[in-house]
Amino acid sequence: MMKKWQRDRGLAARMFLTMFLLGAVYITFIAVLAYLGLPTGSIILVAGIMLFAQYYFSDKMVLMSTGARVVSESEEPQLHGIISRLCIEADLPKPKVAIVKSSIPNAFATGRSPKKAVVAVTTSLMQKLNQNELTAVLAHELTHVKNRDVMVLTIASFFSTIAFFLVRYLIFFGGGNRRGGGQIMIAWIASIAVWIVSSLLIRALSRYREFAADRGAAVITGHPSHLVSALQKISGAMGRIPTDDLRKAEGMNAFYIIPAISGSTVMALFSTHPSLEKRVAALEKISRQMEMA
Repeated sequence: MMKKWQRDRGLAARMFLTMFLLGAVYITFIAVLAYLGLPTGSIILVAGIMLFAQYYFSDKMVLMSTGARVVSESEEPQLHGIISRLCIEADLPKPKVAIVKSSIPNAFATGRSPKKAVVAVTTSLMQKLNQNELTAVLAHELTHVKNRDVMVLTIASFFSTIAFFLVRYLIFFGGGNRRGGGQIMIAWIASIAVWIVSSLLIRALSRYREFAADRGAAVITGHPSHLVSALQKISGAMGRIPTDDLRKAEGMNAFYIIPAISGSTVMALFSTHPSLEKRVAALEKISRQMEMA
C-alpha cells in the first residue's frame, strides 16, 4: 500500500504555469496603468492594506460568516480524536476544530498557516457520513492546511483584487471628468480584462488544489474509496437542498470540499472545483496505484 506523501509533478507543473500566466497578466496590467499615468502606487497600497487584513484575519472572518463555533475536545471527542490521528499521519500541528449548524453537508479549512488553521464541518455532514467517510473528508481539509492553500490563493488573488478595486474606483472618480476621459476608459477596460482573466486563472488554480487535497487525503488515510464515497454522498445531497440555502452558501464555495451550487452557477469554467466525475476518476487511479505498490 502506498502510504508515502509524494510530490505530484504534473500538478506542480500546472501550478507553475498558472502562476506564470498570472504574473504575465499582472505585469502587463501594471505597464498599462503606468503608461496612462494613473496613481498606481496609491491604488496598490490601498488594495495591499485590504488584502493584509484579509490574510491575517481570514480565519475569523470565515468563521463569523458561516456561523462556525469552535468546539473543545470534551464537546466533540470523536471529531477531535479523528483529527488528532490524522495530524500525526500528516505531520501537522493540530488545528482548532469548529462546527457549523447547517443543512448543507460540507467541510472547510481556513487559516493562513498550519499553526493558525481551523477545520470545520457542518452538522449535516456529521449526520450523513460514516466514520471512514468523515475521516477522509477531514484528511482532505488537512491537506489544504498542509499545502497552505489559503496563503497561496490570497497571494494569487492580489492583483485581481486591485483590478476589481480599480473598476469601481475609476467609475466613481472618473465618471464625470471629461479631461482624460479616454485614459480613464482604457484603464477601466484593462481593469475589467485583468479581473476576468485573473478570476479564471485563480479558479483553475483552485481546481488544481482540490485535486492535490484529494490525493493527500488518499495518501493519509490509505483508502481513496472512502473519499469517493463521501464525495458522492455530499454531491447527491446537494440536489435535495433548497435553492435559497445553496445561494446563501455560495460565497464559501472556494473553501468547501463540494461547492454549494444553485442552478444559476453551473458553468465549469467559473467553478472553484473539478467535476465530481474527474475527482472520482483521479481517486480511482490513485487506488489502482496503491494496489500495485
